[in-house]
Amino acid sequence: MNLPVEVLIALLVWGTLVGVDLVSLPQMMIARPIVAGAVAGAILGDIPTGLRLGVVFELMQYDILPVGAVRYPEYGPATVAAVATAHSSAGVLGLGLGALVGLVTGLAGGLTINVLRRVNSRVVHNAAAALESGNPRALLRVHAGGLLRDAARAALVTAFGLLLAWLARPLLAGALTVRGALLLAVATVAAAIAAGSAGTLRLVGKGPNLVWFAAGLGGGLLVVAGVAWLR
Repeated sequence: MNLPVEVLIALLVWGTLVGVDLVSLPQMMIARPIVAGAVAGAILGDIPTGLRLGVVFELMQYDILPVGAVRYPEYGPATVAAVATAHSSAGVLGLGLGALVGLVTGLAGGLTINVLRRVNSRVVHNAAAALESGNPRALLRVHAGGLLRDAARAALVTAFGLLLAWLARPLLAGALTVRGALLLAVATVAAAIAAGSAGTLRLVGKGPNLVWFAAGLGGGLLVVAGVAWLR
C-alpha cells in the first residue's frame, strides 16, 4: 500500500473520529460502516470500493447496539482500514483482503473497548469521593479524561488497521490465487448477508410484523425485477 503521507494522516484522523463517535462524542452516526467506508473511499479517490466494503460491514454491524456492557467488534475504524487495503488491490483480491483486514481490526477494536471500560471504571471509582461531593473540576477531569482516552484508543485501532493494510498485500497477495481470493470475497459477502438477515428477523419478530416484512420484501423484489426487465 503506497499512499502519500497526507492521505494516511487523513485516514488516521477519520478513523479516530469514527471510533470516538461510536460512544463518546458526538454520536452523529459517522461510526456506521456505510458512512465510514464512503468517506474513506472519498479520501482515497475510490468511492465505489468504500461503498462496497461499507455495505459489507454495515450488514455485519446491523444488529449490534453499543449500549451497557455488551461486547461487540468495532467495525467503524475497521472499515476505514478495509477500504485502504482494498484500494491497493483491485478486483476480488482487494475485496477479500480488505474484508480480512477489516474483520481482524474490528475484533481488535472490540477488545480495546473492553479495556477502556475497565480503565474508566477505575478512574471513576478513584474519583468517587470528589464526584459525590459535587466537585465540578473532578467531574470535568473524569469526563475529559474519558474522551481523551477513547480518542487515543480509536487512533491506536485505526493505526493498527492501516498497518495491517500495509502488510496485507506483500504478505498475502502472493499466497492467494484468484480462486482463493474469490472464495474469500464470496464467504465475506455471504457472512454479511447472513448477519444482516438474522438481525432483521430478530428485529421484526414473529406474527403480523413478519408477514408485512415478507410482503414488503416481495414487493420490492418485484419492482426491481420489473425495472430490470423494462431496461
